[in-house]
Amino acid sequence: MDIQARQLAAIAEISGAAARDGIALWLRGGWAMDFHLRRITRPHADVDWFCWAADADRLTSMLAELGFTSYGEHDRRLQRDFLRGDVDLGVGLLGRDAAGHATVPAGPHAGARWPDGMLDGPPGRLGGVTCPVISPQAQIEIKDMMPVWVPGLPRRAQDRADIALLRAALADRNPFAVDGAPTQDQGHAD
Repeated sequence: MDIQARQLAAIAEISGAAARDGIALWLRGGWAMDFHLRRITRPHADVDWFCWAADADRLTSMLAELGFTSYGEHDRRLQRDFLRGDVDLGVGLLGRDAAGHATVPAGPHAGARWPDGMLDGPPGRLGGVTCPVISPQAQIEIKDMMPVWVPGLPRRAQDRADIALLRAALADRNPFAVDGAPTQDQGHAD
């Protein structure tokens, strides 16, 4: 099994365990894009997620039960990192404001809001795996704005390519399609 297959298997395993344990978890980053597009677009170094900061300790315990080890030097109030073999996970933590919007939970940007609707999209699918993902619109905004939000962070070529793929997919959406399949009314001239 190659790294992509191991990462995809881990996504299925983690998503299922989180649902079982009542832990809200959303894919973000490259895998979220792939689940939105329903195809693997490129190799991924890791699997990125979002989780409510209030659930971080429960998630850490759940991942330990699945054989993942916590590691990393990130501020643990903002992100948790885990490793099992060569499957690397990055879990960005989310706060919530009084209106229920996802926010940065701690640090110098505590309270800053993430894009509206980021967690409201439908689940993504890839192969036989269905998983909660951040919305493609939020994915575009995050990839587009990250170098502005984090001065000194270079705009990566893969982020430009990801933005183009997501924008094209959103532009090509068929309002009459259900789950990618044409409806009975499509293609009929009345």
